Amino acid sequence: MARTLDVYLQTELVGHLVQDKGGQMTFRYAENWLERPGATPLSQSLPLRKERFSRKECQGFFGGLLPEAGNREIIARNLGISVRNDYAMLEKIGGECAGAVTFIPAGQPLPESNYRYRTLSSEELAAVLRELPKRPLLAGEEGIRLSLAGAQDKIAVRVDGDDISIPLGGAPSTHILKPTVERFDGVVANEALCMKLAAAIGLPTATVETRSVEGMAYLLVERDDRTYRQVEGQGAVLERLHQEDFCQAHGIVSELKYQKEGGPSLKQSFALLRNVSSAPVLDLSRFLDAVIYNYLIGNNDAHGKNFSLLYSGVGTDDLQIRLAPLYDILSTVYYPELSRTMAMKLGGEYSSERVMPRNFEQLAEEAGLAKPIVRRRVPELADSIISTLPKMDTSDPVAEAVAVLIRGRCERAQDAFHR
Repeated sequence: MARTLDVYLQTELVGHLVQDKGGQMTFRYAENWLERPGATPLSQSLPLRKERFSRKECQGFFGGLLPEAGNREIIARNLGISVRNDYAMLEKIGGECAGAVTFIPAGQPLPESNYRYRTLSSEELAAVLRELPKRPLLAGEEGIRLSLAGAQDKIAVRVDGDDISIPLGGAPSTHILKPTVERFDGVVANEALCMKLAAAIGLPTATVETRSVEGMAYLLVERDDRTYRQVEGQGAVLERLHQEDFCQAHGIVSELKYQKEGGPSLKQSFALLRNVSSAPVLDLSRFLDAVIYNYLIGNNDAHGKNFSLLYSGVGTDDLQIRLAPLYDILSTVYYPELSRTMAMKLGGEYSSERVMPRNFEQLAEEAGLAKPIVRRRVPELADSIISTLPKMDTSDPVAEAVAVLIRGRCERAQDAFHR
């Protein structure tokens, strides 16, 4: 017997996700949504149309909302479902996802907007951090339906001053909480430095804060796909903004997020922004800065799921699509056990250690950008990083070591581009 999930974009029913008797997942837009003025597609890979989307066509977007790798396997075991069953997993944990999509069993109403949260004491928060490796996203706990893409342990939370709460019943979160990773020393300090450094040199970047509980460090990342709107009689109401990453926009499944495996290339990513951004000149410049910054700090893991499109004005005639602020940035080269191959080829080169000015010139050609502008921008950002690093908090020994590594990489880039 076929099963159906109603798919909501913010508070509007936009379509139906169906799993047929053979276990295949399909999607179809609701007629009322298609007929609505200002109707917005869920994804660039799912344009508005009456015809049904096959599993192959829609898996990139819907599967891209779910956790990956080992966390996905653990969640599937904890929930008693098949690890490859995207539909079943969205049914179980698709209440609070990236962007503004919510999945509800067919015919059931959306949760009312008087959302519920469970505030955690310090002891409870510490227990959650210890529990995450065994119960990713706290999947299976009563009232919790949270989904976040990626392979790293994390959880969506609401932060109000010093209080941290778990959203219940599909309530929206405000932050992503990322605990320390035992295998990678000081990863919280590493990511915090790289994110704050990006913001300090003027790159639009998600706001981050480091905290600790019972000796366990964690990073709080403010969600750019959540916003407060003033509503008469209710005050500030937390709302979702729609978002999709570059893999979803291209219809590429998460398992193939690296370019070598079929994931988006930089050429495809620049083309995507040129075609869909509401401010393409600004977003192409911002994306170029992001590519250069990742190269300079040694972030080899900048794949298609680490860049996103942010939508505002969904369902209206004033739809705006922009490159989302940067997130998930850290210096991966600090960890010798991590791959030295970049997730996306830079001007024909996968190794950041072998990138030369000519590779950036090739990137300029592929991206349709002026070579002199691209060549000039690399040493400009390197100069800015070097002058800003002394102002950053490097009291953590890992942050200090990463800062030294980044400075060395920037100095080498300066030498190469000033020859």
